[in-house]
Amino acid sequence: MSVIEYILPFITNLLRYFIFAGLPFLIFYVFFPNTYAKSKIQLYSAKKNDFVREILHSVQTTLILVTVALLIIKSPLKTYTQFHNTISDYSLWWIPLGIIISLLLQDTYFYWVHRTLHHPKLYHRIHLTHHKSTNPSPWASYSFHVFEAIIESLFVIVLLVLIPMSKISLILFTFCAFSINVYGHLGYEIAPKWFRTSFLFEILNSSVHHNMHHSKFKGNYGLYFRIWDRIMKTENPDYVKTYDEIQKRRFP
Repeated sequence: MSVIEYILPFITNLLRYFIFAGLPFLIFYVFFPNTYAKSKIQLYSAKKNDFVREILHSVQTTLILVTVALLIIKSPLKTYTQFHNTISDYSLWWIPLGIIISLLLQDTYFYWVHRTLHHPKLYHRIHLTHHKSTNPSPWASYSFHVFEAIIESLFVIVLLVLIPMSKISLILFTFCAFSINVYGHLGYEIAPKWFRTSFLFEILNSSVHHNMHHSKFKGNYGLYFRIWDRIMKTENPDYVKTYDEIQKRRFP
């Protein structure tokens, strides 16, 4: 194994973070904040120090996530997983299906880990780092305490043990997951008008949904979907009302 095989994943994942979080930040917070003012979820703005803190913690989390992934797929531990190097090992249709299943599995993992981290004995020691972003920006997507970053990174083990994943599937899954995460922390609601009246609204989270978790500190624990919050009755009772108020502002 060449050194570049170990270094490249760190470089590409850091680039992914700065591009996928940085471009929305530049668009909504730097270049066109007035253009999208009606889409702003919380009307006050976070401070420069908040952005710096979010970036530093997110870089740390990115390095931890990559390290854990490499420990699995570049070591004998790989033999205990269903990770495979070539797409041809499974039909092409498995790639999109596997990504959807992966998102459902991660949402379940995240929901229960997230609720656990809100226990008083864990919240102030660990999860408070993420909740310092009461008005999150895209930079906050991976802004975790080191122990929370490790806990979140362990999902990759669960994923690779449970379902077959090729290298390309894993890459596409992480891109999808991070993109949705950035949207959840965007601080602006950008969902199209039709989303509210579609069946997708009943299933998928919006930026408003996760933003309310940051501003209210409890409820809305899901990452991608509303499913577990609705089953466990932990969704903020004002979510739909708040979403509709922002949509009325966006689409008068």
